[in-house]
Amino acid sequence: MVDDFSSVKVLDMKIPCGIVRHIVRIVAVMGLWCSISPLSAQVAVDPMLAKEIARIRAIDNHSHDAPAFPESEPPPPDGSPLGVTPFGYPVRLRVDNPEWVEAWRALYGYTFFDMSPVHARMALLAKRQRKVDLGTAYPAWVLDRAGIEVAFVDSDTLGPGLAAPRFRWVPFVDELLFPLDNTNPLFKRFLAESRMDSLPVELGRYTGEVVTPALERWRRAGVLAVKLGVAYRRPLNFADVTESRAAGVYKRWALKGQAPTTEYIVLQDYLFSYLAREAGRLGLVVHIHTGVGAAPFFAIAGSDPTLLEPALNNPALRKTLFVLIHGGWPYEKQAGVMLIKPNVYADFSAQTFLRSPRALSEALREWLEWYPEKVLFGTDAYSDPRTPLSDWEEKAWLTTRSAREALGIALTGMMRDREITRERALELARLVLRDNANRLYRFAER
Repeated sequence: MVDDFSSVKVLDMKIPCGIVRHIVRIVAVMGLWCSISPLSAQVAVDPMLAKEIARIRAIDNHSHDAPAFPESEPPPPDGSPLGVTPFGYPVRLRVDNPEWVEAWRALYGYTFFDMSPVHARMALLAKRQRKVDLGTAYPAWVLDRAGIEVAFVDSDTLGPGLAAPRFRWVPFVDELLFPLDNTNPLFKRFLAESRMDSLPVELGRYTGEVVTPALERWRRAGVLAVKLGVAYRRPLNFADVTESRAAGVYKRWALKGQAPTTEYIVLQDYLFSYLAREAGRLGLVVHIHTGVGAAPFFAIAGSDPTLLEPALNNPALRKTLFVLIHGGWPYEKQAGVMLIKPNVYADFSAQTFLRSPRALSEALREWLEWYPEKVLFGTDAYSDPRTPLSDWEEKAWLTTRSAREALGIALTGMMRDREITRERALELARLVLRDNANRLYRFAER
């Protein structure tokens, strides 16, 4: 025993036993710290948990239109088949991200591990041949390869191959909040569907004959949710405005066109509450864009989810269910706190490609330790003709894999910290990837 001697000989040096014991203590403490540190605990996903997570057929709460079919696509470009990264794309969305190679291998039978122009061109040709072979079955085939059972699609309309039950349409409703001097074709379509050539002069007629009928038509068509991307046009701080006050603004400006900003905001605030209330009455979930937007000069501060709190606290809207799309990133902590409200959910779409799986896992763990029944999976997969080999299909595959990995990291850390059992970890994985969405949209009742 070391304690029997006054010193220990190490490499021909005599070291006092007091120092040896001190070193042993330090090494032991360091070993214990390494075994329990969150960083170390999250280095690798528990293999059994990862295997089970990979088997779950997910419900994608938020995505966009699928790519065009081959007959409308140009031939492979003479330049790089990867395309060109649009200005402002973050690292994981850039065309030279090597992660795309794994998507090509999974989707198109790509046999290489590089992105050389010769090999990438082969991937592009294989992709387009797969579209030709599958036709309108192609989008559902992509979902199968990604492990997605149902995808909610934000779009003006659903294109070929995007039919229920695999694809669920989420119509844009933003234009209904901006009726004055609105020349947007979608708004004109809303008027035409209500058999109107121009904007009615009374607010009651506008809400009763344009807004409500649009929601009712969608509900009859099987729509389960509507989408507001209003943060691209104004902050989310909707105030509680009386109908009489909004009617005065509307009447003053309905025939004159665009109202002064201060007055127009009053009308928008009222129309937001009206639309949300009617959506709740009809059983339509309201999706709201929160967090960073897909534009360099997007007003990020105006998309903080906490700006919605006055509206979400409004007793008139408590029967309406809201989903904070993108989970508010970079305000993901604020979005997580908002889950305390009974009618609020959040998905982590877009974070699946804006952030690494490890970074995303930190946000997911906080949410899962708070209100796991309110967390939804989403990809935000979308099409861009400028990026033919990192398009909707590749994004859907990559973001689903990233989500599963991030979820696995978060749950593994919780297991190792003895917060949850393995059985509970698998239950939480199912909640996030599909069961929460099943309950929110009442799929079992439809």
